[in-house]
Amino acid sequence: MNQETFKTTVFIHKDRLFRFANRFLLDQDDAFDLVQEVLLKLWEARTELLKVTNIEAYAMRMTKNLALNRLNREGVKTKYMAQLDQDIQKESYPSLTRELILKLIDRLPEKQRLVMYLRDIEEYEIADIVNLVGIDENAVRVNLSRARNVVKVNLTKVFDYEERRIKAIRS
Repeated sequence: MNQETFKTTVFIHKDRLFRFANRFLLDQDDAFDLVQEVLLKLWEARTELLKVTNIEAYAMRMTKNLALNRLNREGVKTKYMAQLDQDIQKESYPSLTRELILKLIDRLPEKQRLVMYLRDIEEYEIADIVNLVGIDENAVRVNLSRARNVVKVNLTKVFDYEERRIKAIRS
């Protein structure tokens, strides 16, 4: 694979890889470094990439694995989960529903979080998610359904609370 082919088949996914890495690492600089590392590894293995049927899924899985390795190695996951609960409790009014939904997604179990993020945020098809996550289609659908229900219930709680608060202020 030459440089031009690499640019048109692999490098075009760098933005999506960055957003995906950033969801794990929660730091743009770390996510940028991780994507650079992934792209470098893919470049070094460019001759082997000719055997890969879905390069995007391969790159996304590599990004996920490297991000999870980095999280486990640095212990960031534990600190983040402790910080997340405090952030949600301090937040008196969700100024942006999207941000609130992303926080709720981050609180989900790993498989549900990955499936919901890939489907609803990155807009991947179910078949692509099957390849990325490595579970069968029914498991993807079940995890997606459960994740959406949990986010819906929690979002409803927040909106009900805010509605009661607004009514109390008007009274």
